[in-house]
Amino acid sequence: MKGNKRSPWAWIPTLYLAEGLPYVAVMTISVIMYKRMGISNTDIALYTSWLYLPWVIKPFWSPFVDLLKTKRWWIVTMQLLIGAGFAGIAFTIPLPFFFQATLAFFWLLAFSSATHDIAADGFYMLGLDTNQQAMYVGIRSTFYRVATIMGQGILIILAGFLESTSGSEPVKISIDASPQYTQSTLYIPQLQDTAPQDGNIRFIVDRDVVQIGTHGVNKDSLQLFIKEINTLNHDNGFSTKEIVDTTKKVSWWTSSVSKPLGTWIKGNFGEKRYVEKSGHTGNVAVVAVRLSKQPEDGKEMVLNTTMNHGDQSISLLIGERLTFNNANWNKPAYIVFQIDPKLTTASSADYKGLSGNIPFAWSITFFVLAGWFIFFSFYHRVALPKPDSDKTHTHVTAKSILKEFLTTWYTFFTKPQVGAALFFMLTFRFSEAQLLKLINPFLLDSREIGGLGLTTGEVGLVYGTIGIIGLTSGGIIGGLVAAKGGLRKWLWPMTLSMLLTIATFLYLSFTQTDSLIIINICVFIEQFGYGFGFTAYMLFMIYFSEGQHKTAHYAFCTGLMALGMMIPGMFAGWLQELLGYNHFFIWVMICSIIPIIAVSLLKIDPNYGKPKAKEEGNNN
Repeated sequence: MKGNKRSPWAWIPTLYLAEGLPYVAVMTISVIMYKRMGISNTDIALYTSWLYLPWVIKPFWSPFVDLLKTKRWWIVTMQLLIGAGFAGIAFTIPLPFFFQATLAFFWLLAFSSATHDIAADGFYMLGLDTNQQAMYVGIRSTFYRVATIMGQGILIILAGFLESTSGSEPVKISIDASPQYTQSTLYIPQLQDTAPQDGNIRFIVDRDVVQIGTHGVNKDSLQLFIKEINTLNHDNGFSTKEIVDTTKKVSWWTSSVSKPLGTWIKGNFGEKRYVEKSGHTGNVAVVAVRLSKQPEDGKEMVLNTTMNHGDQSISLLIGERLTFNNANWNKPAYIVFQIDPKLTTASSADYKGLSGNIPFAWSITFFVLAGWFIFFSFYHRVALPKPDSDKTHTHVTAKSILKEFLTTWYTFFTKPQVGAALFFMLTFRFSEAQLLKLINPFLLDSREIGGLGLTTGEVGLVYGTIGIIGLTSGGIIGGLVAAKGGLRKWLWPMTLSMLLTIATFLYLSFTQTDSLIIINICVFIEQFGYGFGFTAYMLFMIYFSEGQHKTAHYAFCTGLMALGMMIPGMFAGWLQELLGYNHFFIWVMICSIIPIIAVSLLKIDPNYGKPKAKEEGNNN
């Protein structure tokens, strides 16, 4: 293949970093930024949820990416446009109407990123032969996950660092939890000295180290106590109340379909467990905070408190964002911390309150992202190979575009074995999609209702570290073995790997072991099996997309994949509540029959994915 001399290592990692970063910026970073900027949870959930739409509907314009210009051109152009979108967000964050303006740029970013995904995935198929596609499929998935980690980790850390260095001295609060502390914590501390103090303006807390017992507190008493704290913070202007819609009526679907069906399922198939209802929940501790002196007229100082490091089982319940001004500076605002009710041993966590220039911090963060994508665009202009098959269509007119658009859709749905392929793409993740929604709740829920009763911190260790290692290593090994033996040879081992490792959670639901070693091993096995098995799914989508319109057809495949994940995930939680965890995992294992049937219907070229030398040897 002429023009394809460059090593895939020179462009696959950066290309899939560039594919993952905008997605995590739109779906995750935007939520954190808006929360820091004081937007209500209701508005954040409503408007940012709609930002997912471009990735859902991208198959509708993927044919145009196939028809107009080259995939290479689309990649470098979209990366410049994504950089412009990040710069637009950075410029509009300090404006009074920042919410509307940044949302508009996030929409531009979302559509540009979805288009970039189409072109990048198409170019991956054009720039590599079938053996290389199999070999590097784990690498592309790994760097996409690296982009997610960078977005959720490094960029958030950068914004936090800028906040801490652009304002007053950070507030540091250490939480020390231990069963030896038995004093009552349901009291509201007061700050006796409210006189202004000399020096730079800063925040004052009633104590730097908070001692909290691991014993539980009465749920009803805590509910009244929390209501009182929220009322004080709201009445003094430190926080705003969320508007709750109490006029919502029960829908026809709920009253006539889901509720009667749920009652029947629970009565016939649900677990019969005796659940002893506890009247206690995790203990809390309250910290009072105020300003050292009055700020300038019209100036607000916002204190954003987050965990710095420590056990995630010690969480922030109230006071994530508190606003101080010249009217309430000498009044106490209250921050409430709560420990996980399952925590029974000594533990600790450090929290940090930042009061820097939030718009400035987030503007710089998005400027950094803009700079990265300008670099990506110019780098890929040089680093991307120039495969002969990536060429511009000539004599493009409005009539030919419409004709090719319809042809793209027609050729997809008239491919050989299209019925079996559609059934496979929609159902291969049918059981895994249900499991994925309930893994964390299962690990966290109490043993009385069938869970494992882990603390939040333990789940972070088990799934956030061991799970990621298993997932990544499984994906890389899957790509290597598929490149050696081909997709057909490894299709069944990968399918069984992905499905049968679900049995680890069935085992955990039967035993409800309290051994973290066994739980870690089970999670590693399941995640490794998923990473290894998902390689077959990715390769089949590439295989089925082969042909004249492979870029658009691959976008169709990813749309079907999203649909196949979305529908089972929608009813998984509802079904688990009816069945209980043990019976739910039995159901998930039964559901594995469906993807097994789907795989048995496929007919795959035995040479697909193998090295060329083997293909030639087999043909002789």
